[in-house]
Amino acid sequence: MKRTAISVAAALVFAVMAGPAGAAGCLKGAAVGAVAGHYAHHHAVLGAITGCVVGHHLAHKAKEQKAAQQAKNSPPKQP
Repeated sequence: MKRTAISVAAALVFAVMAGPAGAAGCLKGAAVGAVAGHYAHHHAVLGAITGCVVGHHLAHKAKEQKAAQQAKNSPPKQP
């Protein structure tokens, strides 16, 4: 019970400290990581942190690929 209370308190502190999130993919990755971490010997917090990092990385990578694809498909600018 004490561990749960500490985890909830830590989550609230992090939620209050967090400003507007510019981390695309972080929430989805954190949710998936928390579930995976919970089933992997009750490491939900570590799973959420790792999931956030991986989710943000994958979202950034997808954004770069989309930009490269659009640049490739757009006609060249003429002066």
